[in-house]
Amino acid sequence: MHTTSLARAAAILRAGGCVVYPTETYFALGALADNAAALERIVAVKGRPAHKPLPLLVGELAQLAAVVPPGFAAGPLGADFGELAALFWPGPLSLVVPCREALPGLVKDADGRVSVRFTPHETAAALCRLAGGALVATSANVSGGPPAATPEALDPEVTAAVDAVLTAGAPPAGGPASTVAGLRGGKRLTIFRRGATPLSALKAAGYLPENVTS
Repeated sequence: MHTTSLARAAAILRAGGCVVYPTETYFALGALADNAAALERIVAVKGRPAHKPLPLLVGELAQLAAVVPPGFAAGPLGADFGELAALFWPGPLSLVVPCREALPGLVKDADGRVSVRFTPHETAAALCRLAGGALVATSANVSGGPPAATPEALDPEVTAAVDAVLTAGAPPAGGPASTVAGLRGGKRLTIFRRGATPLSALKAAGYLPENVTS
């Protein structure tokens, strides 16, 4: 396993590479969100269905500007997005929102939406900032396999296929993955995945989770 430094991992990402890095829950397999060729490589490494959108994370709120469309904050979903971000970010809540048309198709669903979260993990956040943009954050495993919370648990097939592995900082905590919630406006949410942010916390904030799909 070819481990590397934070600065080197960021340089690899900026050059169009793919790396494994730690997040608050598990190790992730990532590349810059706007690099279509790198995203295709991630899908191939994982054996992941291409129709299943790759989730993103950011290391600071300013990086959202390159993810959501212009004027999003003033649009019909902007108030809910801003409030949820203020309450739960950084943290393991992924919000499904409209995204810029220029982003590669592998991060979007059929409705042109993307899943994004502001990671609380210091190494992951720093990697986003140093790399210069939002990163894909899909679990660093072959699809169907278990996620890895320790370097020893990483699949050798995955680590051999990427450009580097970053293990600096706090280890992932394991446990549930992030909760994935789609914004519907009017404080209504579609829950695509139950996870580390409990539905009770969303309800306590005045939101109505609907149409739980998993």
